[in-house]
Amino acid sequence: MKCVGIWLDKEKAYCFIVDNGKESFVTVPSEMEFFNPRGGSRSKTRWGPQDVVQDSKYLERERHQLKRYFENIVQTVKKGDELVIFGPAQTPEKFYKMLEENHPNLAQKVKKIDRADSMTHNQIKALVRQALNL
Repeated sequence: MKCVGIWLDKEKAYCFIVDNGKESFVTVPSEMEFFNPRGGSRSKTRWGPQDVVQDSKYLERERHQLKRYFENIVQTVKKGDELVIFGPAQTPEKFYKMLEENHPNLAQKVKKIDRADSMTHNQIKALVRQALNL
């Protein structure tokens, strides 16, 4: 039986895989760019109009990069029998939502989704073992 625990944020994902007693860690980098859109610039005249920042361009690019990142994680863990997903903010929920939409057979194998801040490898192992009763 292959059990997989995934800790992910927007920077990287740590996949802890337990396959018949053998344990391994796989790191999946996100390759996402972190955008800092600058505010609009002032015109030369006093109290003149500002240029508009197109947030939609940045958000659309981030959405595509996030989708590619999630697909890379799926390729790493697709042979797992049980999955546990955890990480900071809404990233685990977004990943699970993508699994439900694009990989429903893998989404059925998810046993737990939880929020967890940055963790060491040993903390990840302990959390996966506790969640999957290993």
